[in-house]
Amino acid sequence: FLYLAPMAAVAAAPNPAAEQAPPAGEELRADRNLLNVVFRSMKRTSDLFHAEYAAFPAQDEQSAELVKAVKRRQEYGHILRETAAAKKAREDELLALPSTMSHTIGGGRVLNGPDGKLAITAGVGATVEGKKGEILTVLPTGGRQKGAEENTTRALLPSKAPMMVKPKWHAPWKLYRVISGHTGWVRAVDVEPENQWFASGGGDRIIKIWDLATGKLKLSLTGHISAVRAVKISNRHPFLFSGGEDKQLKCWDLEYNKVIRHYHGHLSAIQAIAYHPTLDVLVSAARDSTARVWDMRTKAQIHCLGGHTNTVAAVICQSADPQVITASHDSTIRLWDLAAGRSMCSLTHHKKSVRALALHPSLYMFASASPDNIKQWKCPNGEFIQNLPGHNAIVNSLACNQDGVLVSGGDNGSMRFWDWKSGFCFQQEQVKPQPGSIDSEAGIYAMCFDKTGLRLITAEADKTIKMYKEDDSATEESHPIVWRPEIVKRKQY
Repeated sequence: FLYLAPMAAVAAAPNPAAEQAPPAGEELRADRNLLNVVFRSMKRTSDLFHAEYAAFPAQDEQSAELVKAVKRRQEYGHILRETAAAKKAREDELLALPSTMSHTIGGGRVLNGPDGKLAITAGVGATVEGKKGEILTVLPTGGRQKGAEENTTRALLPSKAPMMVKPKWHAPWKLYRVISGHTGWVRAVDVEPENQWFASGGGDRIIKIWDLATGKLKLSLTGHISAVRAVKISNRHPFLFSGGEDKQLKCWDLEYNKVIRHYHGHLSAIQAIAYHPTLDVLVSAARDSTARVWDMRTKAQIHCLGGHTNTVAAVICQSADPQVITASHDSTIRLWDLAAGRSMCSLTHHKKSVRALALHPSLYMFASASPDNIKQWKCPNGEFIQNLPGHNAIVNSLACNQDGVLVSGGDNGSMRFWDWKSGFCFQQEQVKPQPGSIDSEAGIYAMCFDKTGLRLITAEADKTIKMYKEDDSATEESHPIVWRPEIVKRKQY
């Protein structure tokens, strides 16, 4: 009894732990809190070790399209409006045609009338009378030719498909005289206006005057202390201008055969000279990346044409705008306004240094030469006309005559004769260096035609001057043009 009584009392006594036990809802909340803590820890771990921090966030496509639309409207809004207006006018024109169905093929249209007639027009939009199912071709001139395959094919071609122009036949040129006398590379040559003699300058620092008919030496002018790089004879004055690597630009009086003026200002070697055909103005180009315009009489510098970033290798002048055109080793050609002394435009089509320029004697065009291509341009805005590919060399010189023969001379002694209009190379020549010269001394540094355009004079690295003329005995039958026409020939640039 003494033992069981205390146990019963203990069992009957209230249990404080049992009275303080939490209800089931609180236990559930505690479990949820624990789960949230564990989940947050796992998420932080995942963000820390699995996130791609180097990747950009995904772009909102709707926002990107909105930005593009704003830029498009701001930059090209006027073009888009003009295009839409032209398209609408075109649709109105097609709707106004008396046909049930029409669609465009190249520059013409194919019209299907209700009676089943089919007509191909060359852009004139005129219907054609014919039998049912018959194909008629309407030429742009209004003439009609039935069943002619050639004309049908041409009508179906795009209207702007460039067709290769048939080249004009030119007689081949041949070497007839080699003149020796310089003791250095011959770098410049020019013919006087009356076509009696010509001048040459070279690495021996001497300017030599030669008789054009016989090739005999008439006079030697000394005064430069370094290689002579440019020689020009005035058409309106008895003056000869010369420039060299000694930075000196000299004016020689041909009546006294001595220097009467010096033009000071260039900071480096003078590469080329050009005189204005109507004004008393002289333009010189140099390795200091500038072309300078001089008053021929007062020796004052009128303009310093700056803008090129490398050697200015060639310069030409003409009486109409643009009056001055320069070419540089920075691969650009610049057209200059002589009155304002600033650049009108810069042509960046060439990919390599431009070393030669040539004006066409009668057309309002000029050509430029670079190792990548020879290119033709139209003045006054420098519109690109065509490429003359194929002369794979460093082209140092260009010359063009009245007959439309363009000649290019390369650094490896190669010459190419081109038809100006078609861009067709009708003759290729490889100059052989003179005995005693190494093969690398075959470069052609300068060339020019005489005033008749019938003789070509070249200045070369083998210290000689070579003269070429057309072969009088050649005919179209004996020397035919090896010409294969192509439909699409021209590259854009």
